[in-house]
This record gives sequence, C-alpha cells and structure tokens, in this order.
Amino acid sequence: MDIASIIKNLHPLEIKVLLKYNQNDELSAEKLSKELSYSTGHSNQAFSWLSGKKLLSEVNRLPHTFYEITETGRSWAESGIPDEKIVDFLKKNGESTLPEIAQGTGLAQKDVGSAFGQLSKEGILKMNAQKKAEVANENLSPRILTLRELLKKAAAMEAGQLDAASLSDDEKKAIAPYAKKRGAADSPFKILERETVLYKLSEHFKEVVDALKNAGITGNELGEVTPKMLSSGEWKKGTFRAYNIAVPPARIIPGRTNPYVQFLESVKDKLCSLGFQEFDGPLVETEFWNGDALFMPQFHAARDIHDVYRIKNPTHAKSIEEPWLSNIAAAHRNGGNTGSRGWNYEFDNEFTRRLVLRSQGTVLSAHQLHTAQIPGKYFGIARCFRYDKVDATHLSDFYQTEGIVLGENVNLRTLLGFLEMFAKEVAGATEVKYVPGYFPFTEPSVEVHIKHPVLGWFELGGSGIFRPEVTKAMGVDVPVAAWGIGIDRMALMALGLNDLRELFSENIEEVRKRTAKF
Repeated sequence: MDIASIIKNLHPLEIKVLLKYNQNDELSAEKLSKELSYSTGHSNQAFSWLSGKKLLSEVNRLPHTFYEITETGRSWAESGIPDEKIVDFLKKNGESTLPEIAQGTGLAQKDVGSAFGQLSKEGILKMNAQKKAEVANENLSPRILTLRELLKKAAAMEAGQLDAASLSDDEKKAIAPYAKKRGAADSPFKILERETVLYKLSEHFKEVVDALKNAGITGNELGEVTPKMLSSGEWKKGTFRAYNIAVPPARIIPGRTNPYVQFLESVKDKLCSLGFQEFDGPLVETEFWNGDALFMPQFHAARDIHDVYRIKNPTHAKSIEEPWLSNIAAAHRNGGNTGSRGWNYEFDNEFTRRLVLRSQGTVLSAHQLHTAQIPGKYFGIARCFRYDKVDATHLSDFYQTEGIVLGENVNLRTLLGFLEMFAKEVAGATEVKYVPGYFPFTEPSVEVHIKHPVLGWFELGGSGIFRPEVTKAMGVDVPVAAWGIGIDRMALMALGLNDLRELFSENIEEVRKRTAKF
C-alpha cells in the first residue's frame, strides 16, 4: 500500500473523516452531517473516495420509511382535513344530504362519501330516517386529532418529511390510510422508502492517519485564495493544499448545433448566395403531385406499395387543383397540348388522389412550376420516404436537395455547372463523373457520381431538363433544368463519414467529434 501516494490524493473531506473517527465507529451520511457539518452530497463523496482507496467498506444497510407531505396535505394543514370540514358544516347547517355537504364544503362527492363512512364507524356522524347525515357525537375522534397534528408537524418542517421510526403506533395507524407510494397527488402524504448505508474504516486507515499527523495535515488546508482572503491577509496564516498537476482539468462541453444540421444550413446559405429562392411542401402528398405531375405513368414500378408508403387514414385527398389535373391527365392520355403522344392509357382520377408519404424531392419542383418566375432559380431541402434496404449509402428516410432553374437560355451546360458545384464545393469530392440516366420527367437525364475514399463510386443524384409534358402542362414554355441530389450522401464526404446511419447516431461522443471537425 503506497501511503505517500494515498496521502497526496486525499481530499479534505476524506482527511477530516479519517482524523475524526476510529475503526469501530459506524459512519453514515447523517452522522457526518451532524458531527462534521457535511451535506449529504459531501458525505457520499467522502464515502465513495475512501472506498475507492480501500480505506472504508460498507457494513450494513438499514431501510427507512418517511412520510412526505404533499400539496394536498399542506392544504389540509392550513384549512382543515375533510372530516373536520364535514363535521363543522353539519354543526352549522344541521342535517344534510351528501351532495349538499359536497356543495357546501367544496369537497368532491367521493371524498365526502369516504369521510362519512369513516366518521360513521367512529360514531361521530349517522344517517337519519330521511337519508340525511347528522352529527351523533360532537367530539372528534383521536384519529382526526392525531392526523391534524401530524399534518401541522410535517408542514412546519423544512423537508416536510416524517420519519416512520419516530412515530408512535397510534400515529402510524392514523397516517396509514392517508399515505400512498404512487399517485399521491390527492393524498396528504407520500411514502418514501430509503436506505441508510453504514460504513466502517478499514484496518489500513491507521497507517494513513499516522502519516497525516506526521505531515501535519489537518484537512483545513486552503484549496483556493479568495479576494476576501487577499484583502484581509488571512491567507498568510493558513497552509495550502498541495497542487496536483496530474489532475485532468474539468471538461467543458459547449452547446453546439448538430453537425448535420450545420451542413444543411451551409448548403442553404450557399444556394441563397447564388440567388436561389427556397421552397418547401408537406410530407404527405397525393399521387398526383408525387408522380403524375412529373409525367410518371400510373403503372410505373415506383408506384408499387413496396416503394411508396401509403397513408392509412385518410387514404385519399378530397380533390386536385384545376386546371392542373385536367392538363396532366391529358398529357398522360395523349400528350394534351405538349406536342407529345403521352402514355396512351386511361388516366385514373381516383388513383391520383391517393395519399402517400413524399417519396422524392422533385415533387417540390412540380408544385413550384406554375407559380415560378421566369427567369428564376429555386431550391428546397426535402425529407423523403421510400422503402429501401438500409446500408451504408441507403436509408428509407432521407433528405434530398431539389432545385430548378427556368429561363430561355437554360441548357444542359447550365445543369452540369450546378452539378459540379454540388459535387466539388458542397460535398468536397475530388473525383466526379457524369453518367447518362433515365427518368420519366427529364430528357436528357444525367446522373452525377462521386468517389468516396472508403465506399468508392456511388450516385450522388439524378438530374436533367424537364420534358414538355411536365412544364407545358403547368403553363411553363421555357427550358427548366432540374436536379434531385442526395444531400445525406454529400454529407458523407463533407463530414468524413463512411455510413449514412452515422448522421443520425445516438452516440453523443461521436456527434461531438464530428462537430469539432466540421
């Protein structure tokens, strides 16, 4: 046992306990509170530290029951318990029905009924031939008098607690019906069950005490210098505790925004600085806006229940806005006024009203088209829901950044410029490639891929120029470049992660590390 090392690391709270007590003394938090003026917290700290140094051990646990007065109990102590109120009411007003007593005393009828039953057993009240309560004995029972005194006693105490061990048998009997362990809001007392832990000093403590005395350590050494001590000169008279430079400093954890939220905000700031206007929309959409307005045929595989989450109640919207419903229906049937041949099937007006969780961010663009300014630039960050097998690059609940650029001079070169910005400046990718793609609502269509240092190449998102079946049906007759980028995947690169699930981690330490990096 390294006595020198132990002494060096003893706190004054421990030192005072070691110098005050002997090996045969049973120590408790209450004992230290009375004899050393320790708070309960300080006592428990001293016991914990001494136990860790093998200088103290637990020897016993004594259960204790306390009765803590509630707000209801304090009200009873101040204005009288229900039994007293009922007796006083009947003395003043004579025979009365129980509802009349409840109305006159302000008590609940169930409380009046319970109190009347108990008072009847004690012979204080009785029910007469007219089914009315009246006073049979004006003297209050010992139960009521005892309960009244217990309430006043508890209300006058700072902690509001009565130790069951200090109560007589009559007091315990009187308080028992009025105390509950749980749901005690309507009871005057709440039962608290606690344990008093008893400790004894170990056989090694004597060596430590001798070393403390030889070193002249009392536990009253100064641990800090205050302005008052400096001004009075008191510091000159005291001795100081040794300063342990090996003790780690207190960890300061400032509050910060979640790193993924910071990343989303940074994307918004960048797009707004480029002149984009932000749009948004509801999480629950109709099949019309989620797919039909994007020229996605109603028999498309992505409409299957395995890809789209349907709403159980209500299942359908009441109506779809006109003239967009008629325009889109015509585009699907025969192309309408878009110059297309359409999909050549009979558009289902019932199906188009069905409610689903938004499965793609492009639905925001569909909503925006008929109100957009030309020229104009718009974007949104959309939470989307789509059935998928969850892995490092796929989630069933994910975010997309969606955008459109409208104008006479908008073309594929315009679109590729924005895709490069997302890949390099936002995601931080160094290797980017563009791959031809297919989407029902764009032509030409382009997928942008980036290379992750661990996951390798993966798709960042899709894009293209909206087809006339989408734009003309919404009253837009200029080219529209559109993209839907997986912003979760961009965050993988920007935050240095290897798995999308880490964005939503419950491990707060890992989140703090990412915050520091970001």
